Amino acid sequence: MKYTSYWHDTSPAFAQAQSGPVTGKVDVAVIGGGFTGLNAARRLARAGVSVALLEADHIGAGGSGRNGGHLNNGMAHGYGEAKSHLGAERAHALYKAYDRSIDMIEDVIAEEGIDCNFRRSGKLKLASKPSHVDGLRRGFELIHSEVDPDTRWLDKADLAGEIGSDEFHGAMLYGKSAMMHMGRYVTGLADAAHRHGALIWEGAPVVARNRSGSGWALKTPKGTLTADRVIAATGAYSGSVAKAPLAYFRKRIISVGSFIIATRPLTADEIAATMPGNRTCVTSMNIGNYFRMSPDNRLIFGGRARFSATSDQQSDALSGQVLRRSLARIFPHLAQVEIDYCWGGLVGMTKDRYPRAGEADGMIYGMGYSGHGAQMSTLIGQALADMAMGRTDSNPLDGLDWPAIPLHSGKPWFLPLVGMWFTLKDRIS
Repeated sequence: MKYTSYWHDTSPAFAQAQSGPVTGKVDVAVIGGGFTGLNAARRLARAGVSVALLEADHIGAGGSGRNGGHLNNGMAHGYGEAKSHLGAERAHALYKAYDRSIDMIEDVIAEEGIDCNFRRSGKLKLASKPSHVDGLRRGFELIHSEVDPDTRWLDKADLAGEIGSDEFHGAMLYGKSAMMHMGRYVTGLADAAHRHGALIWEGAPVVARNRSGSGWALKTPKGTLTADRVIAATGAYSGSVAKAPLAYFRKRIISVGSFIIATRPLTADEIAATMPGNRTCVTSMNIGNYFRMSPDNRLIFGGRARFSATSDQQSDALSGQVLRRSLARIFPHLAQVEIDYCWGGLVGMTKDRYPRAGEADGMIYGMGYSGHGAQMSTLIGQALADMAMGRTDSNPLDGLDWPAIPLHSGKPWFLPLVGMWFTLKDRIS
């Protein structure tokens, strides 16, 4: 078993990073080499803006290369809940923004010639308990009538052609949802940004940010870059950047581990018995699971597994054992299947689980995707680039307040309590 991301292990590394010291003056500096930062850099470079991107590790090292491979439309919340919290107009606009971002991903892939196995698969939101069916169906009826007619309800009898498991009692099908190879997409974005003129440094964490005339000086171990504007696109990994540059975000982002395993390639008979519909799937539990087939026919199976803010080999291995038991429960015929990959990553959660994009503390920012970053971050990256060029009309999150979380300074000490609460809710639901 490899304790590394399947996406990293099966995609080419970015080969165009700057080899010399970090130096120079640019119009815009981007901190973070994931989907958000790379699409911001690509957008700026295509517009003729001088832009440099600073990545602390390697391109796609964070959440963009450590997720489950889903591009699911819809929100982390129920649409009805979003209407109550945000108002009908903003909830509708935010739902549509997820649709637009998946459309944008498809367009970027075509424009830049990125080979990343993009496919409109559709997503199943699966009812894990009989008691979940009515609520899920009511949510479907509201969404279908108000915001997304490309949805469909499936009764339990309809699931036989979709998923080889008796664990589920109905499902909502989202037709717009997609999947792709995340590692190949993130490398392709980086290649495109470089091709259009962006300078990209890897292994260049920002350790200090200071005023320099009307702009900013960003200090890294490889040297210092100056820029008129700064975009922060670090998400759950903001805590790994020195405290001074990104302290604002550590008080607002909760970094939570999400963990994933990937089986050996399945045979044609095993695929037919497991995922005949070949869609992305998520379950209705608070501490649930998500799964899909990979381009080379592995079952990629993930979930929260443990409420931890740590993702390293020891933590990933413990979580992998939990996931293995969940996989065996849902797909008993795969109980003994070999697991080839086990990895984890950090998800940047906000208190209310709505993403944020705007300007604060002298920086333009986009983060807090709360488990829906793969699908939303490409659009937000473009919106951040537009903001750096003086436009705000493309930001679907403009004006959404983002208060600090009381007693939180970057280390989520409360995660075990949150885990206990959600475990209890799942038991009594």
